[in-house]
Amino acid sequence: MNEIDVNKTLYELTVQYPELIDILADLGFMGVKNPIVRKTLGKKTSLREGCKKQGKNLDEVKAKLEKKGFKVLQ
Repeated sequence: MNEIDVNKTLYELTVQYPELIDILADLGFMGVKNPIVRKTLGKKTSLREGCKKQGKNLDEVKAKLEKKGFKVLQ
């Protein structure tokens, strides 16, 4: 099972698990499909911070990622 630490940057997570790009886009994360955004803002923003900045409920995002087969660590 793939493990996701919500404190890792979006850049790190999408490099480690490229399939996350489409999953996060489907969850409404704006800009995640743009490689320039991932390499700039994504290097400074953790999944936890991204949820907060984009008005996403972290628990809901975690639940959806777990349904996709990821183990979400805090």
